[in-house]
Amino acid sequence: MRGVLGTFREVDATIEAIRALKRQPSSSVTVYTPAPDHAIADAIDAPVSVVRRFALIGGLCGMTFGYWIPIYISKWWPLVVGGKAVPSWIPYTIISFELMVLIGGLSTVFGLFIVARLPDLRLTVGYDARFSDGDYGVWVECLPEQAKAVSDTLRRSGAVEVRNAP
Repeated sequence: MRGVLGTFREVDATIEAIRALKRQPSSSVTVYTPAPDHAIADAIDAPVSVVRRFALIGGLCGMTFGYWIPIYISKWWPLVVGGKAVPSWIPYTIISFELMVLIGGLSTVFGLFIVARLPDLRLTVGYDARFSDGDYGVWVECLPEQAKAVSDTLRRSGAVEVRNAP
């Protein structure tokens, strides 16, 4: 991948660079931060994660399974107590809740791995060890003819260092 990497010391300059790059026709912007920052997340304007759908579907499947299994078993091996209905939903709610939490949690972790494409065994392009120490990095994947404009935008926004990566 070809692109331009800008290194920033302040979060405000990083946010300014991200907003300026969003106005340009560049391919993709990746931001490296030493800690999560809501202002950077707002500037990136990333779409809402679909992991919550995995949690919802897994929870509903677990709840359905939690009701279905005891009712199915009670139809084959009935235990009549006091003339009550054999498939009573009230005691099965505990089983249903536990399976909803279990399968919902497992499907959420599974969905996280799918959406994040983990494990990612490729090297991360544009990452520098300074981004874990306190600096901010903005990696812009772009065509070679767009690299000059992207470099100028990063410099105008206050980048300490700008370099092209082959």
